[in-house]
Amino acid sequence: MPLRRFFKLESGLGWRIGALLIALGVLAPVVTLVWLAAQGSTGHWAHLLSFVLPTALQNTLLLLLGVGVLVSCLGVGSAWLIVAYDFPTRRILSWALLLPLAVPTYIVAFAYLDILHPIGPVQTLLRDLLGYTNPRDFRLPDLRTLPGAIFLLGFVLYPYVYLSTRIMFASQAASLLEAARILGETGRSTFFRVALPLARPAIAVGVSLALLETLNDIGASEFLGVQTLTVSVYTTWVTRSDLAGAAQIALAMLIIVAGLILIERHGRRHQRYSSTQRARSIQPYRLKGSTAGLAFILGWTPVIIGFVAPALYLISETLKHLHATGAVSDQLLASAYNTVKISLIATFATLSCGLIVAWAARTMRRSGSVSLATLCARVSTTGYAVPGTVLAIGLLTPVMLMDGAASWLWTLVGNPPPGLLLIGTSTVLVAAYVIRFLAISIGSIEAGLDRIPPSMEQAARLLGETSTGALRRIHFPLLRPAISAAALLVFVDTMKELPATLLLRPVNFDTLATWLYAEAARGTYEEGSVAALAIVLAGLLPVILLARTQFKATH
Repeated sequence: MPLRRFFKLESGLGWRIGALLIALGVLAPVVTLVWLAAQGSTGHWAHLLSFVLPTALQNTLLLLLGVGVLVSCLGVGSAWLIVAYDFPTRRILSWALLLPLAVPTYIVAFAYLDILHPIGPVQTLLRDLLGYTNPRDFRLPDLRTLPGAIFLLGFVLYPYVYLSTRIMFASQAASLLEAARILGETGRSTFFRVALPLARPAIAVGVSLALLETLNDIGASEFLGVQTLTVSVYTTWVTRSDLAGAAQIALAMLIIVAGLILIERHGRRHQRYSSTQRARSIQPYRLKGSTAGLAFILGWTPVIIGFVAPALYLISETLKHLHATGAVSDQLLASAYNTVKISLIATFATLSCGLIVAWAARTMRRSGSVSLATLCARVSTTGYAVPGTVLAIGLLTPVMLMDGAASWLWTLVGNPPPGLLLIGTSTVLVAAYVIRFLAISIGSIEAGLDRIPPSMEQAARLLGETSTGALRRIHFPLLRPAISAAALLVFVDTMKELPATLLLRPVNFDTLATWLYAEAARGTYEEGSVAALAIVLAGLLPVILLARTQFKATH
């Protein structure tokens, strides 16, 4: 039996127990969420069904639909443009299209609210060009709408689709497209009838990831005045102090998350249909004249809207603020220190847990417990799909139970009650980060382990080395590049995380993300721009790493 093999008394038992405990810890918030939702009275459900869920659910579904269509068009179009055509700046554009990933959605909303403000730089310039002097005489449509949210989120999240689809297009054999052209198909019909159907699994994976990020968003939606399920969870819990009602809304979000995961899994299951023997890859067709100019404009437009414009705005506002004040406020410096400190702690904890799960899965596969190894690893990676607001609610009850158990043990030995030990501390916030980003750590370390042949470990065991000793002396040095890449990604994602941080941070504890959120809520954009620019600069590091990796893989 797999369970008996799992607890087989041999070297490596501690790793297996650790992996099982981590998987149960990741699963605990979801189980708790269902339990909390069930505790709500029927009056709660009636109120939510009448006044909260209809609007929030409608806005959320429309937002997901609109963002899904926009990221599909932008991502697929950009990928095909880069793979199939050659035009000026194509090589630079191939990695520049990933740059919007460095800008969190709430920062883009923060920037564009000021850029497109009625007295902001864009509308002021348009009025000057058109001869208007009063802002009331000429005004662009308000950005604080559902279409505005779809527009901004789509131009930030399209790289998820671009990345997966570009790899799929680049791996398709040129002979397939040439055969279609020989059979009389035009270039357009070849794309729609051959290239696009083969890439559908990759498109489904990219769209599902973009939609999961959309569902997790809270800052952009609230800044733009869109009442989504995520915003409703936050306001129900924080503003109305209704934990049961927030859990019930979060449960509705979890159903949507499950649907998106099913779409992603379906896409991955059929992804092999598009993998062909690649004797000769697609050769891009050289564009000239006006068509090359059109390709240049179409290619760079998403980069300018999704990254260049907000980045230039943040740089400009930061320089204005520093010129006017001459220094950064002490509160902002404290927020930056908190951000680095909590991100470093969370990164170390996430990598440690990821190493335990990945190594336990490798040792269990060696001993024959493949099904249980896969289950532990897969359950441990599900936290990335759970929105931060849902995760925050689900963590409360397990942490309170741990607080109660620790207090009971403390008083059992004759000490006075210690009070709350975990609730209201940064420990809970670190736990949320670990659960949320554990998938990044596990995926990177598993990929690194797959490159190490089992024969090296078997030789070490024959020489009398234990499982832990083999990891420490052989595998860990070889895993350093994978661990370093995972550390960078986890660190930056922790810096950018807003929903979980807003709900679980200790009192008087701000990170750069929460500081920016507060400044935007107060309308003080100058101070918030400094924090936003710091987050964007940090976000550039993994994007550059990703761009270099993908450029080597497709060239």
